[in-house]
Amino acid sequence: MKYNIALIPGDGIGPEVIKETVKVLETIGQLYNHEFRFQEVLVGGCAIDATGEPLPQASLDICKNSDAVLLGAVGGEKWDTLPGHLRPERALLGLREGLGLYANLRPAVLHGALKEACPLKPEIVGDGLDVCVVRELIGGIYFGERGRRANGKMGEEAYDTEAYSVGEVERIGSLAFELALKRNKKVTSVDKANVLESSRLWRSVMVELSKNYPEVTLEHMYVDNAAMQLVRNPRQFDVIVTTNMFGDILSDEASMITGSIGMLPSASLGTSGLGLYEPIHGSAPDIAGQNKANPIATILSAAMMLRITFGLDAEAEAVEGAVTRVLEAGYRTGDIYSEGCKLVGTTEMGNLIIEAIKR
Repeated sequence: MKYNIALIPGDGIGPEVIKETVKVLETIGQLYNHEFRFQEVLVGGCAIDATGEPLPQASLDICKNSDAVLLGAVGGEKWDTLPGHLRPERALLGLREGLGLYANLRPAVLHGALKEACPLKPEIVGDGLDVCVVRELIGGIYFGERGRRANGKMGEEAYDTEAYSVGEVERIGSLAFELALKRNKKVTSVDKANVLESSRLWRSVMVELSKNYPEVTLEHMYVDNAAMQLVRNPRQFDVIVTTNMFGDILSDEASMITGSIGMLPSASLGTSGLGLYEPIHGSAPDIAGQNKANPIATILSAAMMLRITFGLDAEAEAVEGAVTRVLEAGYRTGDIYSEGCKLVGTTEMGNLIIEAIKR
């Protein structure tokens, strides 16, 4: 089989982690008789430097015509002084909107070999953690009406509007329920229905939708309580579904209770079948080019791509199993290093995973 993948190395450590991930995919291609065709595109700060805009139309077009998109990271201090519409991060919003990616899946899994990196007490973690946050991605406050006005109550004021429609909640809710059917059959819908009208609509739609999934338990939780419960008793969660902003915050919190933000992948999905896969960490410009970055989150994002978009379950399991074996053998990049382990760089970690796949 032949698969066309748009590569967005991006900024900071992005090119380094993408390089190792491409090597892993090429190894999978050789072993399983697939051809992965890669086409690099400019997105983010590097695109601003080259073209003056964070998401050139040519880059978006290439992504639209690909089977999947694999992204490293975008952004950095170099571009922090630019106006909002020209910031590298604006490219991410443009990609989500342009590709119709309405759902972000962020699995937060604590690998057994990394239990010592988890900031929570062992009795809280137990045998491990496996939570998946399903975040609505192209609605809510990040895409709502915004602006500034001079005649506010105490001078100039700024506003951002949160709005959700029934259809938007139904499609993200349905995805969460379908995912739960393949896991532990529990969905926690997170909102702020005691205050926000948009959350009251969200909750009512989720209740109605749950009638189509009698096998799945639905519970509701206010976002402030959810943030507390994630550190108090994270094992109570299976699938968490929530709005764009709440999901942005809670998924980062969930990632840190697994030990390192450098370990976790994500998938952004839409109705067309095209998916964008990326690690949840940032561009980390302070370690860029120093062979210190952890490529595992990007490699695991590629495994999600193999499974979800390409339907290659065995190939995905080969990658995930190789990552587990390398970690169990004690190899660590700096972000997950602890005493007694073997410290390795970006390239060596990639090579170790490739050798584990071959074995």
